[in-house]
Amino acid sequence: MTIRSHREHYRDSLRQEILDAARELFVREGYEATSVRRIAEKVGCSPGILYHYFEDKPAIMAQLVREAFSRLTERLLAICNDSAPPADRLRRSLITYVRFGLDHPHHYNLLFSPGQSAGPKPEVILKAFMEDGMRAFGCLRQLVIECLEAGELRPDLTDAEEIAQVLWTSIHGLTSAVNICCGFPFIEMSRLIERQADVLLSGIRRQP
Repeated sequence: MTIRSHREHYRDSLRQEILDAARELFVREGYEATSVRRIAEKVGCSPGILYHYFEDKPAIMAQLVREAFSRLTERLLAICNDSAPPADRLRRSLITYVRFGLDHPHHYNLLFSPGQSAGPKPEVILKAFMEDGMRAFGCLRQLVIECLEAGELRPDLTDAEEIAQVLWTSIHGLTSAVNICCGFPFIEMSRLIERQADVLLSGIRRQP
């Protein structure tokens, strides 16, 4: 490894350490309560070094938002682009969304927990939500459109945006409940997730 590549590796490694530390602190202590100095202390560097990588705290949060949505969107796009019937792909997308939130609770809670969403957010964070978040939601909406075009949904359901939002809020509710209600006696998780997807789809699919 050359001196230059070693330096680049170090910079990339430290940048990721900053993001990992910030994500953990934002989730555990809240975005507003976490300072740049606190993040730097956890990483073991000075605030000055941290500012070399990120302009300010909102810039760190915005990057974490993009990172989380990017991981989710990558999985959803893989499903959207395969050759299965649209209703099957929609079902798998719903299941994938919930499983992502449960497999990556820090990422999910960073995006959607009440403590993170309260109060106005700096423009850079809102932009990350609107751009990267809408790409993830857009995968669900596109599959709803394909189901409508294939005649797989009830004839009285024609608004793709409405259907996609109903599905999204429903799976978001399950994901949040499981992440928050740790003491609730949930049934086996795969069974719960798949049953929810089946119930949701049975409510919108065209009956034979």
